[in-house]
Amino acid sequence: MNKKDLLYQGAEAKICVSKYMDFDVVEKRRIPKSYRIKHIDNRLISYRTKEEAKLMIEARNKGVSVPIIYDIDLKNGIITMEYLKGSRIKDIFNNLNETEKKNLCLKIGRNIARFHNNDIIHGDITTSNMILVDDRVHFIDFGLGEKNGEVETKGVDLHVLMEAIESTHSKYSEYFKYVLEGYKKELKGDANQVIKKIEEIVKRGRYR
Repeated sequence: MNKKDLLYQGAEAKICVSKYMDFDVVEKRRIPKSYRIKHIDNRLISYRTKEEAKLMIEARNKGVSVPIIYDIDLKNGIITMEYLKGSRIKDIFNNLNETEKKNLCLKIGRNIARFHNNDIIHGDITTSNMILVDDRVHFIDFGLGEKNGEVETKGVDLHVLMEAIESTHSKYSEYFKYVLEGYKKELKGDANQVIKKIEEIVKRGRYR
């Protein structure tokens, strides 16, 4: 891997552009941790790679747009997936007009509800982890995701996005209400319970 191929490096993984059977792809490579015992680190990397790939595949099967997975290397902790040639929501949101912002937030809310209808928790829903391709919102980076049906966890999932919008798009934080509107329309359970949890989480932060 050349430096020019590196898109992003975080604490847990490197994201780089590559080729796979003539397709432009992205490889997510988990980074080994020298402070962990090697065989334990290898097992953790393998497990987390497998779980992330499973969540992505299930999300796609439930109607949420995510990158297509081409290959999974559990030994080396690599997921090879579709390279989405679109725009990060983070980069375009502030420049959209009022109607575009509203419609985008409605779409985001509906997609999060599809996650939650199937007890899929993304774990890091931010506008950095959503890419708009052909008017469809694609979700990336399921590294903190899990299967969990608790209302509390679903509330936390949405609260992460609320905070991301407030910090990254502070002028337009009121548009989160349209995320919740879309969420309510698509969620099969009682969306008000989840929204109430968000309010509880906000209050906890105030009085901490």
